[in-house]
Parts: sequence; C-alpha cells; structure tokens
Amino acid sequence: MKLIVGLGNPGPAYEKTRHNVGFDVIDRLSARWNIGTKAEKFHAWFGQGLIDSEPVVLLKPTTWMNRSGQAVSAAGRFYKLELGDLLLLTDDLALPTGRLRFRMSGSAGGHNGLQNVIDHVGSQDWCRLRIGIGEPIGDPANYVLTRFDRDEEPIMMDAVNRAADAVECWVQHGPQTTMNRFNPDPAKGG
Repeated sequence: MKLIVGLGNPGPAYEKTRHNVGFDVIDRLSARWNIGTKAEKFHAWFGQGLIDSEPVVLLKPTTWMNRSGQAVSAAGRFYKLELGDLLLLTDDLALPTGRLRFRMSGSAGGHNGLQNVIDHVGSQDWCRLRIGIGEPIGDPANYVLTRFDRDEEPIMMDAVNRAADAVECWVQHGPQTTMNRFNPDPAKGG
C-alpha cells in the first residue's frame, strides 16, 4: 500500500491557489485512475484504489495546510505503512513556476505543512514531490493564497500532469528512477 498525500487547504476559497497544487495533483490522479476522494476519514478526504496493480490511498487533508501531519500520521498508523510508502505533494516557493523536484528525504525548508508532517511522523525520511509556484511577490503568506496568473495557467496545467506522471513512476519504479526522470529541467532538454 502506498499513501499519496497532496497538501492544501479545504474549501472553495482556496481552490486553484498556489498553496493547493498538491490537491490539484491528487485530483488529476483521482480522475486518471478512477479513485474517488470524497470519503472522509483521517481528518482528510481520501480514496483507495489501484495505480496499475499497486494499491494506493489518495489523501487530501482537511486540517488546513499547517496541521497536515494529523491526517498523514492517522492514515499511516491505520494502514501500518513504512516511511518508504509515503509520498507528499506540495508547493514550493523556491522553485520556478512549474518546476518539479523529487526527494527521498529532507528538511521542511520553511514550509509549515511539511514541518508539521515531520513533527507528527517523527522523521523527515520519506518522499516528497515539490512543485514550483514561483518566487513570492510581496508577503509569502499572502502570495501562496493567490491564484496563478493567466500566463502561468498552461505552465501549471503541464506541471500538474507531469507531477501525476511522477507519482505513477514512483509507484511503479521507485524513488531513484522518479528523481532521474522528473528532476531535470524540461526547458533545458532534461
């Protein structure tokens, strides 16, 4: 069983904001693999199904971004998962808009949602896929709650598709292959 968690904030006011790109990737995976995410459990919306033949749980915490660890740890305990079975999808201010970066471990890098997961899980040794939302204009706390500009929308649509591809690669081939395929900058031919 693999646990795939998209970080974001619940409610229509936050849909399609920069901070909710993790939710967007979960929605894309849900549509691709016909895994509904309307059930409520673990302080989250979730669904269980298969990606190829691998059982997965798709999770969108409803605890608000900065308390995402509650949902992650509750689902992890329920399914008795190892840290290697966890993948978090989240926004990243330090990456250019649409750029992906897959890592097998690491610090929160100032991201409160990631820090809360680290605190609840008790480790930072689990996979995460960061999706670039661009450098903030003005206050970062306000910037992450804005929607993408019209010229950024096609970039982010492609990024969400590539992120879903990266999740599928992780499920099928593991973290090292996923890093090799998805970390190079596609704009530079890599």
